[in-house]
Amino acid sequence: MTSQARQIALILGATGGIGGAVARNLQARGWTIRALIRDAAKAAARNPDFEWVQGDAMNAPDVLAAAEDASLIVHAVNPPGYRNWGTLVLPMLDSTIAAARATGATVLLPGTIYNFGPDVFPLLHETSRQNPVTAKGKIRVEMERRLQVASEDGVRVIVVRAGDFFGPGAANSWFSQGLITAGKPVAAVTYPGRKGIGHQWAFLPDVAETMARLVDRRETLPAFAVYHMQGFWDDDGTRMVAAIRRVAGNPRLKVKAFPWWATPFVAPFVPLLRELREMRYVWQEPLRMPNDRLVAVIGAEPWTPIDEAVRTTLATLGGLPPEKAVPQSTLRKPGSIRGVRESLNS
Repeated sequence: MTSQARQIALILGATGGIGGAVARNLQARGWTIRALIRDAAKAAARNPDFEWVQGDAMNAPDVLAAAEDASLIVHAVNPPGYRNWGTLVLPMLDSTIAAARATGATVLLPGTIYNFGPDVFPLLHETSRQNPVTAKGKIRVEMERRLQVASEDGVRVIVVRAGDFFGPGAANSWFSQGLITAGKPVAAVTYPGRKGIGHQWAFLPDVAETMARLVDRRETLPAFAVYHMQGFWDDDGTRMVAAIRRVAGNPRLKVKAFPWWATPFVAPFVPLLRELREMRYVWQEPLRMPNDRLVAVIGAEPWTPIDEAVRTTLATLGGLPPEKAVPQSTLRKPGSIRGVRESLNS
């Protein structure tokens, strides 16, 4: 780790899944966590361990002020409820880039598979062509383009792309919004894909640990450093369902097909369903992200056994009875479930 008397990380999106996971992981490594949020007093009451700063990620002066003395800016912020992506996402990123340019901070961006269209499936490499087929994917491509341009002007950037998130705090995800019903014991699984079609998942604490290890090495990385995580590869579309069945203790747990036929009627009124519908293509063909470049930098990719990862996820989503909840060994891991309930309620 770079030696500094006090390493400060500004987290944009600290109450979200990936932002919160990265914040907790960095804090366990000794970083001071500063988080920009609209209601700092409320956030501080729920989690006094972070330094909460009142402000708006859309307001460049707020981001710049919050970034004072920070050596890292984690850009994990999204518009509330996934609304107004087209008008809000890029201005928020511009605020982050301006603050990083002024302070010398490294920008860390959680990337996605949205950048890529099916023309480059099934293997997605860091340098694969980016021909997105959705509006959100086009915005993601533009986000990375702006960061790359900034890196040519002295701003250091780390982008970590991963599969579909699941884990503590991943509330707006395929796992929590599609596969199961959050807040209820698992009675069935609704699966969006077909048997035989592989799919890639990413457990949030593993993503956070991967990012933190790259941050540790940031001064040795390229100015614009992009890495893919392999995560959990469900090679035939049945392994995630099998893990849920094992953790729930019900090998005959019913599996239903995702009602794609209904999404055109509901999507106009539910922003998240509109997003899910646009990404249907990632369930129609297999996709996988080799992690050779990542392993060459940090060694073996952090990887939590799938049953433990699913158990942690279901427990924090209220999908398991107390006797099947997360074991104490998991609670003690840096960046794992500790503090997650506070983040979920922030």
